[in-house]
Amino acid sequence: MTDVTVIPSYDSLMNPLLQAMRDLGGSATIEEINALVSEVLGLSDDQLKVPHVRGRGSEIDYRLAWTRTYLKAYGLIENSSRGVWSLTAEGLRVQAVDPRAIVRSVNAKQRDSRTPKTIGDEQLPTEEESGAAWRERLLDVLAVMPSAAFERLAQRILRESGFIQVEVTGRSGDGGIDGNGILRLGGLLSFHVSFQCKRWQGPVGPAIVREFRGAMMGRADKGLILTTSTFSKDAIREAKREGAAAIDLVDGVQLVEMLKTLGLGVTTRQVEKVEIDPGWFDAL
Repeated sequence: MTDVTVIPSYDSLMNPLLQAMRDLGGSATIEEINALVSEVLGLSDDQLKVPHVRGRGSEIDYRLAWTRTYLKAYGLIENSSRGVWSLTAEGLRVQAVDPRAIVRSVNAKQRDSRTPKTIGDEQLPTEEESGAAWRERLLDVLAVMPSAAFERLAQRILRESGFIQVEVTGRSGDGGIDGNGILRLGGLLSFHVSFQCKRWQGPVGPAIVREFRGAMMGRADKGLILTTSTFSKDAIREAKREGAAAIDLVDGVQLVEMLKTLGLGVTTRQVEKVEIDPGWFDAL
């Protein structure tokens, strides 16, 4: 059996892990991260099979878990409640890190009883947003996003929604496929899905749906088009046309609601409301 010492240490895995997350579009599941890091480092099957001595799973997965822990404590990565990891703003900015500096910094924080603010933290909104106002404001934010960033956002939404192996192809354009993913149902059935992103102001018409269907034929079981605007009635009819490959449509309103539900860039705060019942006091 391969000696455990030939497996990279958790701190030496920091830069490969950050690079893997950049290559995966800035967000990924643990399985995607571990697989790409192992591939980039050229780890052998024997190395990947070395079990962790005090628990389940492999030694490399155990060390990568510690790598994620330190990078998260340092503020370079974060994870959602659905198990998807992503680079923070600082993580996107840096190209390489000094692992020893990160270890020293995180260990020092753990020794400190205080809880310092970590890199990449954002302030909570200072004003309450409700009703349609927050939707319009979020759509305005999405409207000015670069195309590549909007595609990465779509990638993140699909991952958070249960898709696996989600990739952005970079072949965007009318009729083109912006990305692909696999939706697994109940651990038994899998559907290959191609998606297209339309960061538009005006309505998306039926020609876009037809061109996208033609591009995905033979490559995917289903199609998905996400837009910041709306779909015309003809586009909706075209997407549901009998005898043609099914295409699901997500318009701007549905998109921002998904972001709110998934907690991606949207924070919902509960406001305490105190009511007084004078009748209760009168009954004493």
